[in-house]
Amino acid sequence: MRLTVFWQRMAEHFGSGYADTFARDHVMTELGGRTVHEALDAGWEAKDVWRVVCAAMNVPSENR
Repeated sequence: MRLTVFWQRMAEHFGSGYADTFARDHVMTELGGRTVHEALDAGWEAKDVWRVVCAAMNVPSENR
């Protein structure tokens, strides 16, 4: 998954204004105690981060 697609999906689910705030501020144990931004910066693949976000935030299957 390209980062552009990842951020598009984040914006579609959380809203364009909140997606970055969530990604910057919400620490997720499933990401090793990191935020989305920190996980991506640490080398996590965007598709893996998206899967974690989907599972943790109950993103409907049709939006995954």
